[in-house]
Amino acid sequence: MVRLACLQLAPRASFKEAEEEIEIHFQPAVDQGAEFIFLPEYCGGLTSRNGLLAPPVASEENHPVLHHLQNRAKKDNVWVLCGSIAIEGANELFRNRSFVIDNHGEIVARYDKIHLFDIKLSETQEYRESAVVEPGERGVIAQTGFGALGLSVCYDLRFPHLYRDLAQNGAIVLAVPAAFIKTTGQAHWHVLNRARAIENGAFVVSPCAVGDIPGGGASYGHSLIVDPWGQVLADGGGSPCIIVAEIDIDKAREMRQKIPSLSHDRQYQIS
Repeated sequence: MVRLACLQLAPRASFKEAEEEIEIHFQPAVDQGAEFIFLPEYCGGLTSRNGLLAPPVASEENHPVLHHLQNRAKKDNVWVLCGSIAIEGANELFRNRSFVIDNHGEIVARYDKIHLFDIKLSETQEYRESAVVEPGERGVIAQTGFGALGLSVCYDLRFPHLYRDLAQNGAIVLAVPAAFIKTTGQAHWHVLNRARAIENGAFVVSPCAVGDIPGGGASYGHSLIVDPWGQVLADGGGSPCIIVAEIDIDKAREMRQKIPSLSHDRQYQIS
């Protein structure tokens, strides 16, 4: 058994404000016995400008929120998923990068968001993440003390083949840190997370930001911890909070034996 916590954080405009928001929730999660603490997408700060994401950006070496989380992990002897922060990229773009930090404060895995959120919901609601973000090119599985953790970020959730590949390569827990927008979150967030858990026989851990984004937009919240049967073990609702649940990795292995769909994939052609 491992005790997990998701920090459901409000989007903050600066590194300093983001650190303060993390601190409000981090210690209570430690006090509740969390061994692995998951933070949402853009936990290092997020604003929008003219319909485009405009988070505070820094190099990995000089990112204050990343260093803060590394120090926290070491101090409190916990693993941490830094859901994502904005890391300097090429051609004036940045990388939407997730980090797995072990209980010694060391970075053991990095993942750059592959699928970018370019959609037009209406004449007044359009998002073009590709205008500011450089996409990732590879899937990543982090080997942790609690099992293999498949990494993803937010809009990746709509691409089931990514999670299938992660599960086929050994991931037993799937992480989906997000700042899912409220409009689509209300319609699709729960069903997509439950589907990724059921179809892959995996636990899904999805910390989501909640509330208004400085500059415009809003994140849905409802951070989730879902078991391999699709049962929601914890749901963060619509306000900043902490959710905690214990998961048994052996339950996922047992589920994969009972419903061995991962071994039933077949190659086929469409005519």
